Amino acid sequence: MRYVLVVLLIVLFGYSLFLVLQNGTELSVDLLFTQVPAMRLGLLLLLTLALGVVLGLLIGVQVFRVFQNNWEIKRLRKDIERLRKEQIQAAQLAAAEAAAHTRHEKTVLDVHPDEQKSNPL
Repeated sequence: MRYVLVVLLIVLFGYSLFLVLQNGTELSVDLLFTQVPAMRLGLLLLLTLALGVVLGLLIGVQVFRVFQNNWEIKRLRKDIERLRKEQIQAAQLAAAEAAAHTRHEKTVLDVHPDEQKSNPL
């Protein structure tokens, strides 16, 4: 991957150099805040290309961050739903065990009613 990046950068540099050399026509450029009286057309093309790449990368990073946040929110919502279901199941199991324990105590008391009457405690 590193070699592909190096080759890509060399090709991009070569293309940029060829672009500047091929378009040698000078022209005046108004840059909103200042005016350049004479600038080579190739250099202007190169600057606009670089500015476009930088702005595109910055916007792309922000858009990817928005998508990444949305993916994280969806994942967390799924985790919350799974945990809620687990809590509901645990509560239902605990309630069933408590009901079974209560029935068992009532059954034991019903089976031996004599012992309760004779036992003063």
